[in-house]
Amino acid sequence: MLKAFLLIVVGLAGDPEHGKTFHKWGATMAEASERLGVPKERLVYLVDQPMEGDAGVSGRATRDEIGKALDGFAKQAGPEDVVFIMLIGHGSFDGRESKFNLPGPDMAAADFNLLLKRLPTKQVVLVNATSASGPFIDGLSAPGRTIVTATRSGAEHFTTLFGGFFIDALTSEAADADKNKRVSVLEAFKFAKTEVARAYEREGLLATEHALLDDDGDKEGSADPSNTGNDPKNKDGKVAAVLSLGVAGDDGLPSDPKLRALHVERRDLERRVESLRLLKESMDAAKYSAELEKLVTAIALKTREIRAAEGK
Repeated sequence: MLKAFLLIVVGLAGDPEHGKTFHKWGATMAEASERLGVPKERLVYLVDQPMEGDAGVSGRATRDEIGKALDGFAKQAGPEDVVFIMLIGHGSFDGRESKFNLPGPDMAAADFNLLLKRLPTKQVVLVNATSASGPFIDGLSAPGRTIVTATRSGAEHFTTLFGGFFIDALTSEAADADKNKRVSVLEAFKFAKTEVARAYEREGLLATEHALLDDDGDKEGSADPSNTGNDPKNKDGKVAAVLSLGVAGDDGLPSDPKLRALHVERRDLERRVESLRLLKESMDAAKYSAELEKLVTAIALKTREIRAAEGK
């Protein structure tokens, strides 16, 4: 039976506000891992430093610990299994190579490439949801690898929103376009890309991130991959369309339709606050403060509405 192995790495955040968001993303994915088909013994969850609310953390997000995790997977996994790697945090680009920022030495695509070569699995999925992540496609692209980056180049160096929406897609039914109860990597990519665009449009900002997916080993990512891969400009997507971690299902929301709708509305408002905070560096300070105040007020009112509906 095919097994999935999952490595989640939350690297350096840069500041506490970003760190809180990145840890939330990592925790959400780790908490949903068992439902997604990855039991605890096949999950490694690494963070830059422990924070309040963290649960199930395996260790610190260092170069050595990442190497140990993937070497451990290499000993357990078989050829037909899948190794899934999720990188969350900040990336940097020095004009030559892109790096994933970690406590201690950072890691470039070449460093990950050495580790991935040791894996016996025919399929590896690596999602680099950091800024300046685009060059990871050129550095890691190979047959049997699906590489997703939040940006199309190293020059896109602002904090990215992509990772949060990608994890939302994997851990809920929202991205299950074909309603087969499984969210494929392709479906998650398309969902996240659409939500990122909406977030920038809401704030009237030009997007500073453009995600890419490569799954055919040609070192060229596609901005609009499809399950056919027939478009000469977007040749990727066939493999990503059939790869998934597991079953999309219970999202923890109430079963009562009215109450569920209210919770969904509040969750959407909370995600907008999350996105707004990550876009702060690109926004006018006065506009940011006004928008944040408006959203926080809306969340408070929605919470009051939920409590009233629950009879509290």
